[in-house]
Amino acid sequence: MTRQDAIDRASAYYDDGSFVQDLARKVAYRTASEADDSVGELRAFLEKEAAAELEALGFRCALFDNPVPACGPYLIAEREEGAALPTVLLYGHGDVIQGQDASWKPGLSPWQLVVDGDRIYGRGTADNKGQLTVNVGALRAAIAARGGALGFNIRCIIETAEERGSPGLNAFCQAHAQELKADLFIASDGPRLNARTPTLFLGSRGIQNFELSLDLREGAHHSGNWGGLLRNPGTVLAAAIHSLVDARGAIQTPLLRPGHVPASVRDSVRALPVGGNAGDPVVDEDWGEPGLNAAERVFAWNTLEVLGLECGNVRKPIGAIAPTAKAVLQLRYVVGTDLEDIEARLQRHFIDAGLPWVQVKAPTGMAATRLDPDHAAVAQAAKSIQATTGMAPAILPNLGGTIPNDAFSEVLGLPTLWVPHSYPACSQHAPNEHLLGSVARQGLQIMAGLFWDLGEPDSGFFPAAD
Repeated sequence: MTRQDAIDRASAYYDDGSFVQDLARKVAYRTASEADDSVGELRAFLEKEAAAELEALGFRCALFDNPVPACGPYLIAEREEGAALPTVLLYGHGDVIQGQDASWKPGLSPWQLVVDGDRIYGRGTADNKGQLTVNVGALRAAIAARGGALGFNIRCIIETAEERGSPGLNAFCQAHAQELKADLFIASDGPRLNARTPTLFLGSRGIQNFELSLDLREGAHHSGNWGGLLRNPGTVLAAAIHSLVDARGAIQTPLLRPGHVPASVRDSVRALPVGGNAGDPVVDEDWGEPGLNAAERVFAWNTLEVLGLECGNVRKPIGAIAPTAKAVLQLRYVVGTDLEDIEARLQRHFIDAGLPWVQVKAPTGMAATRLDPDHAAVAQAAKSIQATTGMAPAILPNLGGTIPNDAFSEVLGLPTLWVPHSYPACSQHAPNEHLLGSVARQGLQIMAGLFWDLGEPDSGFFPAAD
């Protein structure tokens, strides 16, 4: 058997309809982890779907409760081929966001897979059930092509609370570090750079939300009788936001800006195309950090976005000064941003700015991570992808979005490679979520080739083991 045989088997898995059939079963599980009563459905998905597939490939599987109450459980699976062989840790998540059933196009449902041309519709097709199905299908193809072996040991963790921000994942990985011990981490989530371009990313921007609030008095008061006499919380809140980010989207305070960004990082992303594809919004070139192009702003810099504003009732306003106001802001940040004790530091920022009425809350976020692009596994993975597709992959130092990579890179100390099988216009987290069949098929080929190459003697992926 050969590498090409593994790729051909992966292609056949898609072409004969088995991939769509397997994904349809997974989509039918209503694994919306934000729902209050979701734990039973999440556990059923792990037991009846994920564990059943992996056990058929020779994995030993075990389910574990989440250390955070009322959050979905974890599956750890292990396939051992030899104590002297290197070990790969594979990750995926089985939970999805709420279905938003009523907002899908006529004829579509979040819980029933529908194929329309190249689009495979259903909740989780892109995030993350479809990508997980690609990787398991590619594993099956690689094992069969080697006559029942991979040439390396593999462990797998599947979580079911990622769409809630992965509560408990870091603590779980720390508590189960021995069961998750590996030499290299590989996973698939998030989008490619675009539908045409195979992509590798090596980490992700971190995420930190901020709640800004003012509670100035009891009740609203007539804007004619009391206007100009009572402090307006909406006006104060607008000034507070402007002290953090200006009207063109540039971050104003050094508290939320990155420290040193290596020139190698900016250079590596500067030429990458962002947007311009069907379904993409038009990029505002005059928005964000001055002096950076679109790719640098997404992959090499911090962005602060206003997610929600509340003061009075904008749908039915009355002539009164509201007593309260609230905003939720979100910082996406790169490695080198100092957020230690950020809640207290931002509180001091507002006091110094003459806005002491603004109260800050900063719930726990996810850390920014980035594997060194010079790591041996990066070059080997890129070489493998190019050998399969004939195209050099785009290599991103980090994803523009945020994934729980810190659990693996920081808690477990693993080099992390992400090979996404979706694309930016997939309607992830929205109605009409879909996976492109052409990208899924190529993803199967890419992963089958990658799993084959990982099993080759002296593969170059594991320099410490050579």
